[in-house]
Amino acid sequence: MQLATEHLGYVQIDTINVIERSHHHILYTRIPEYRLRDLEQAQSVDKSVFEYWTHALAYVPTAEFRHFLPEMERRRLNPHASFAGVDEADYAALLRRIRKEGGLSIRDIDDDVLEEKTHPWGSRKPSKRALRWGFFIGDLVISKRTGMLKTYDLAGRHFDWSRRPAPVKEKQFAQYLLRRALKAQGMVSLDSICYGSVQAKPLVKELIAAAVKRKKLVAVHIEGAPRQQHWIEPALLDAAIEPASGERVHILSPFDPLVIQRKRLELFFDYEHRFEAYVPADKRVLGYFALPVLAGDRIVAALDLKMDRKSGKLLVQKWTWIEKKSRSLTAAIEKELHRFEQFQKQSMRS
Repeated sequence: MQLATEHLGYVQIDTINVIERSHHHILYTRIPEYRLRDLEQAQSVDKSVFEYWTHALAYVPTAEFRHFLPEMERRRLNPHASFAGVDEADYAALLRRIRKEGGLSIRDIDDDVLEEKTHPWGSRKPSKRALRWGFFIGDLVISKRTGMLKTYDLAGRHFDWSRRPAPVKEKQFAQYLLRRALKAQGMVSLDSICYGSVQAKPLVKELIAAAVKRKKLVAVHIEGAPRQQHWIEPALLDAAIEPASGERVHILSPFDPLVIQRKRLELFFDYEHRFEAYVPADKRVLGYFALPVLAGDRIVAALDLKMDRKSGKLLVQKWTWIEKKSRSLTAAIEKELHRFEQFQKQSMRS
């Protein structure tokens, strides 16, 4: 699991659970024998991954923690308006309690005064804002996740640091973004490298130019995208890559790294994915939670799935063909749907 996370760079977390949540789904797609407990082991025991914000909340390899320290400090010095209500004395008291009692979840804290929700997914407890504040500025880390219930602990204690890692400089962060993208994507563009970190584009552009000059990267042009420059490492360009087998079928999360960058997905697969969970029902085309189906190197269908946890059945609410329907493709997808259903039942058995 650690190798998969390191290769992808990060694994996005999302709350929607009409099927198994995205972070588990993404890892299952790469690791056929993946079990839900593997992620808990990595986060809470091995501590090889931690949670932080990339373009969204995600699991990130702990080895890269220092690359996120400058952003944590930026948030501390320039707090978002949503943290304006965090009282310094109350926050200090919360840290003392965690230091004394150990990790806490929002359920462990009883607030004397509740407040009105400012967001449908928010909490009426002021303590939740304080916990999130500690998380975003790096004082606290999510040490355990049970479903979507998070336990927060002191970062230094969780990682057993004798000394906090040193934050990277801007150029080092740009180097990290370039390295991460090359490893995960193979062929990269400035947009795909800096997805979620657009402020780093000028420095990344300089690094690319220097790498091209040293012949560490080669510029490539993709048919149909004349204005969008891409780069690739020479060794990968010259490698003999075995074509993907059309018999291999994967049901992808809409938050999968292959899918989440919509323009890149459309460029390479000629498929425009629509995420319609927040679209009115009568205006949906693919369905509430449509999942692209990858067969070999082609997106061939989109399935709107839902797990009926009472009956233990995976429901296909809508099946949209992207390619022409065929018996062989239908059979291959149905076979993968059966395997996918068994994966969904893991949380029911635990």
